Amino acid sequence: MKTVIIYTTKHGCTDKCAHTLANEMETNATVVNLETERNINITEYETVIIGGSIHAGMLNKKVKSFIDKNLDTLSKKKLGLFLCCMYEGEKALEQFQNAFPEIIRNKAVAHGLFGGEFDFDKMNFLEKAIVKKVANVEQSVSNINYANIKAFAEKILK
Repeated sequence: MKTVIIYTTKHGCTDKCAHTLANEMETNATVVNLETERNINITEYETVIIGGSIHAGMLNKKVKSFIDKNLDTLSKKKLGLFLCCMYEGEKALEQFQNAFPEIIRNKAVAHGLFGGEFDFDKMNFLEKAIVKKVANVEQSVSNINYANIKAFAEKILK
């Protein structure tokens, strides 16, 4: 089963999760960052996994654009979707539903909420100020849920 994991990352959390997921897969998954690779031919893959993170309440535009551009092809693939965000429970589910179009959410065999990180070393002054004010966080914190990543991989491999 040829698998590709396509994602974007701003401060590295989604990159970390995408590579962790690739390591959990029994097959060799190709990992593609939309920030550095623009022309991705997904027709050669049986399974396509798409991931992103939430910043200011929105999924990265490059992920949205990729989905829109490849909607027909994605509808014919085994599909998985994951999201990195700092919320948990209902708020995380709401962000997931807002991030991905219903048509591919319904098609996906696996949905993943992988947690998130605030990495102050990778944020600019304004980003740090916003996180401190909105999230009431004063230093870097990681809430990556490795168990969810493993469970997601198991669903994809079934």
